[in-house]
Amino acid sequence: MSDEAIQATNDDASMCKRYAVEKGYWKDPFIDLLVKLGERKAPEINRGYFARVEGIRTLLEKFLRLTECKGQVVSLGAGFDTTLWRLKDADLVPSSYVEVDFRAVTSRKCQRIRSRDKLMSSLAEMSGGIEHVQISDAELHCKHYHIVWADLRNLEQFENKLNSCGIDKCLPTLFLAECVLVYMPMEKSNELLSWISSKFDSAVFVNYEQVNMLDRFGQVMVNNLRSRKCDLCGIEPCSSLKTQEQRFTSNGWTSSCAIDMMDIYHHLPDLDRIVRLEFLDETELLEQLLTHYCICTAYKDSKNIGLSSISPKS
Repeated sequence: MSDEAIQATNDDASMCKRYAVEKGYWKDPFIDLLVKLGERKAPEINRGYFARVEGIRTLLEKFLRLTECKGQVVSLGAGFDTTLWRLKDADLVPSSYVEVDFRAVTSRKCQRIRSRDKLMSSLAEMSGGIEHVQISDAELHCKHYHIVWADLRNLEQFENKLNSCGIDKCLPTLFLAECVLVYMPMEKSNELLSWISSKFDSAVFVNYEQVNMLDRFGQVMVNNLRSRKCDLCGIEPCSSLKTQEQRFTSNGWTSSCAIDMMDIYHHLPDLDRIVRLEFLDETELLEQLLTHYCICTAYKDSKNIGLSSISPKS
């Protein structure tokens, strides 16, 4: 599978999020500055993305409040994500927010940020002046926010890039991945998870990914992606919620918890409003989709600051 095919999944996911925002599922005043509006998406897709965004947002904000914004966030395969600007508006910017992706992706994102006054002025305000926002070599560095390129399959390169951002391995750090590990060979994702757990004293990992992929619907998903030259070479841990949890506990993490997106969807606080946005003829396809994705969290908490509470069950 080519890296270009993996990078194309960023465009797909970003346009799905942009469309859902246009339909009113959630507010994001920045996404239109980075992502073009694509074709119409089915209501099931929009509801699925709402559950994904809301589920991750809840966990991220819980971590930031728990650490009083003195921790760090490392977003793996961040793509055209706008979370940093939304956190700034909510006064929840952590000490360091680092995004990592392929160079081809970070290059495009940096170019778009540079050309958008609203995004640049926000970073300038956060950094104490536009002169403190540095964009070069497909990377962005400013106070609290960094965009860097690295291949997550190359741990030496990844560590060097984190070091260039001033990441402190002694600070509580949340790692976030949305459909990233599944595109890595399992031995490489295991190496990554093991490296993080061995280097960071206090860490949380939030992983959004496929699950229950051994059943008939799961195989249809695999075949559809394969037809787009997008093989899921790291699919083995996506067999069940249990295997999702085991991938972390077998790589040095203290504990792990995985819940499928259908469960998360049913517990969303804004669900009454969401179901009125678009008519859904039947819920069977929605249930099939949401039971084949999950959010899995894992933690290490050597300082006992309460990281076990960053869980989709809490």
